[in-house]
Amino acid sequence: MPHIPATSRRGLLFGTAAVSAGALLTACTSNEPKQQEQATNNAPVADDKPGKAVTIGFAGPQADHGWLNAINQNAKSRAEKYADVTLEITEGSNDTAAQIGQVQTLINKKVDVLVILPADGKALTQVGLQAMKAGIPVVNLDRIFASPQAYRCWIGGDNYGMGLNAGNYIGEQLKDKPNAKVVELAGLDNLELTKQRTQGFDDALKNYPNIRKVARQAADFTVESGQAKMAQLLQAQSQFDALWNHDDDQGVGALRAIAQAGRDDFLMVGGAGAKSAMDAIKADNSVLKATVLYPPTMAASAIDLARALGQGKGVSGMAELEIPASLTLYSAVVTKDNVDEYLPTGFN
Repeated sequence: MPHIPATSRRGLLFGTAAVSAGALLTACTSNEPKQQEQATNNAPVADDKPGKAVTIGFAGPQADHGWLNAINQNAKSRAEKYADVTLEITEGSNDTAAQIGQVQTLINKKVDVLVILPADGKALTQVGLQAMKAGIPVVNLDRIFASPQAYRCWIGGDNYGMGLNAGNYIGEQLKDKPNAKVVELAGLDNLELTKQRTQGFDDALKNYPNIRKVARQAADFTVESGQAKMAQLLQAQSQFDALWNHDDDQGVGALRAIAQAGRDDFLMVGGAGAKSAMDAIKADNSVLKATVLYPPTMAASAIDLARALGQGKGVSGMAELEIPASLTLYSAVVTKDNVDEYLPTGFN
């Protein structure tokens, strides 16, 4: 998918002002049979006008992290926009057994559609299958189930692309510096997403033979772990030119460690798109020069997709009668040059 800012992307997919692909097609192929033109033009699409009432069950993990809390808030606020949507939201849990129980409760309530961000995609695959077999379509949000039979649609971020874009940004900043060194402050190493972010970063650096990654530490996506692990990196590496930090929450701690060490001899790139990171980028008074987005607006889009599913409609801007099977969001790089555009999507 080409880069479209998070705010306008949703407008393109779901906004009433978007010109449908079908309309564009028929404008170009007026010699086609009239019946075919009408079938394409009249495909029902979900828009802002009230339609069939839909009850959406939403189950996410515990909001113990800025990004996860933003996921919940995006889902709630998007559902409130629609008079025809009732949102049944669970408490959220990082315990897989508890989350399975919460989803089963939603299945028993016979909600029309389920939106599930699993604490562990593999562990919750069975309950996704259970919902689908019960005739309740599932929108799988971000952490993917182990079987495509467990969901009707997947929407999420691009972890590989996140690392790739971070690496390319750093590469462009350092491309003229001989023997440049970079370090990496990763997330939780037992998560597949962390491995994907590292792989994307490493692949990007292959395009810059003058740059070498000299150290990597895994943190735990928390402020405390970010501070502790960054302090270790700084102690072990007396000199380097750039830091790629996987997560803006742990980045708060990393910046504390950097300030305490009195270091300002490198540039830092963060990840996810926290408001605090964007504010620091805009102020341009620290080593943090960019952050690579992993937009929590995906939860709002998941509600849009679930509503379209419940109403038996497609999405505006696409000719198809059905919503897509998957949507991968773009990991834009936010710098001081474009930060004002992305600030409204920043999360606390």
